[in-house]
Amino acid sequence: MRKLVGTFCLMLLPLWVAAQTPLEQLAKIQADENYIWGEGRNTTDSKANQGALNDLISKISVTVQSETNLDMQQIADGDKVDSKTAMEAVVRTYSAGSLNNTKSLWISHEPEAYVVRYIHKSELEKVFQEREDRILSYVYTAQNAEREARIDDALRNYYWALCLLKSLQHPNAVKIDQDGIKQTLTVWIPEQINHILGNIKTEIAKVEENVVDLLITYKGKPVTSLDFRFMDGMNYSFVNSAKDGLSQIDLHPGTPTDKLQLKYEYEFAGQMRQDRELEMVAEVFNPTPFPKATVVINGPKKKEMKATQEKFEETVKSMSLAEHATAVQQPEDYAQIINNILGAIKAKNYGSVQDYFTEGGYDMFTRLINYGTASILGTPNLNFYQLGDRVICRSVPMKFAFKNNNRSFVEDVTFTFGADRKIESIAFGLDKAARDDIFNREAAGWTDSIRMVIATFLENYKTAFALKRADYIKSIFDDDAIIIVGHVIKKAQKSAENSKYLDNEMVKHTRLSKQEYIRNVERSFKSNQFINIRFTDNDVKKMGVGADTYGIQIHQDYYSSSYSDTGYLFLMVDLNDIDQPCIKVRTWQPKRDPNINSTFDKSDRYYGLIYGGNF
Repeated sequence: MRKLVGTFCLMLLPLWVAAQTPLEQLAKIQADENYIWGEGRNTTDSKANQGALNDLISKISVTVQSETNLDMQQIADGDKVDSKTAMEAVVRTYSAGSLNNTKSLWISHEPEAYVVRYIHKSELEKVFQEREDRILSYVYTAQNAEREARIDDALRNYYWALCLLKSLQHPNAVKIDQDGIKQTLTVWIPEQINHILGNIKTEIAKVEENVVDLLITYKGKPVTSLDFRFMDGMNYSFVNSAKDGLSQIDLHPGTPTDKLQLKYEYEFAGQMRQDRELEMVAEVFNPTPFPKATVVINGPKKKEMKATQEKFEETVKSMSLAEHATAVQQPEDYAQIINNILGAIKAKNYGSVQDYFTEGGYDMFTRLINYGTASILGTPNLNFYQLGDRVICRSVPMKFAFKNNNRSFVEDVTFTFGADRKIESIAFGLDKAARDDIFNREAAGWTDSIRMVIATFLENYKTAFALKRADYIKSIFDDDAIIIVGHVIKKAQKSAENSKYLDNEMVKHTRLSKQEYIRNVERSFKSNQFINIRFTDNDVKKMGVGADTYGIQIHQDYYSSSYSDTGYLFLMVDLNDIDQPCIKVRTWQPKRDPNINSTFDKSDRYYGLIYGGNF
């Protein structure tokens, strides 16, 4: 009987709690020392809610200040603000995301709005722990990038980790295990950044009037990717990129080249906009300077420059090689066509080569030459590979500059010939690390043909955004494709065919149709002068859902004239018909989500990411 009464009381408990008035609930919260709360009153709900959040932040800062090691010398304008104000600014950096998950208790609504925002102290500890986990995620990403000589990614992720580290309660307590030794991140991260900067070497390969070819290496090998600025005789230039060791810069006429000053990018402040918390932290704290990022390149003697130019040309040649691919036996006719096209590009006589293209191919060529101010790097070493009835030419290194938008890119351009020996497609090639992962990896069942199909698909996909080919993007998405955008998981209308992909807890939320996605893409095309996508760190696995269906997990850097970001792209694509690839699943995440594959070790490449194993 006593057990029955107890059970009955438990059943009534939720009803009793629900029966409490808001004021009674408020009294309990205010009386419980385990809660931190803030209140807001105003004529509108939104202003009252913001006021409550501001009050909560102020009280959190008071609570954690005594337990936080805050270095006032690192605070921006730290000599002009007191420690309480500085602590509030630090806590406010959490409000952009984490603290917005606090609970709200509405006492009344507008026009006499009164709301209380509150958080349990144990939840506050989780907020700090989440930021520490993000720091470690940046570090692991940086380590992986450094191994592949993606120096821009390595520097960016290390620096962003360092920025967030300053905002923790106990920055010096965060450590990472390296070869069995616990390293303190506040010391170890700056050491890694300086180590990377100290191992970058830039050499002048050629000077022709005001155009300078640069060879950039890391630990003696061509960098996969690097961003930098140079002193153009008056000011620092816009951002320039190096790809696979190659870059080219344009100096003002008369600028001496005997002492060329470069500054390697490591802050990537523009890309911080994708992460409001990170951006706010960067605003609160002083930037950390790294003098090694600025270097002076002494003009080489003729003999030294000749040796560097030879290495430059060897690097150009290596960009076109593809192992485990079927080479064309007699490529002379194809080579003559490409050489004629290169001559037309140099002479800016584009119409003279129109007959070498199909109608669609010439449209792509026109888009290419209008993409930016184009120049050809070095002397391309052309290699031709068979793909069914098609022949693919790899590749022509080119630089595209967008002076009005402070950006330049290096791309190796590939040309695809149809059976009629006319060029039907042009694409921007993958970088060497990504190509090698596809063409050189040992994978059971991977034929030379499928390797070329995968590489060609990825190159066509990223080029479609650069050349704004909305029709192509529309054609390669399944009408019922599952589309996951950012943290919001969305899918197109479910069909019988795709139902097998939906038995997964991550793929069952609000819907985004293919038509909506394409409209978003078209809006982006109209609002940007240029778009450039870079794929790195790709991982391709054959899926068990179709004969030639593959899951491709890849790191994506997105640049446009109005916006840039970095994140993780996953594509599940059916490549059974090489003429019509079909994307079944597309996901994009701006950062690793600890709720996804949370059982994996945090240093695992798939921790926090959607990949083929989730389907």
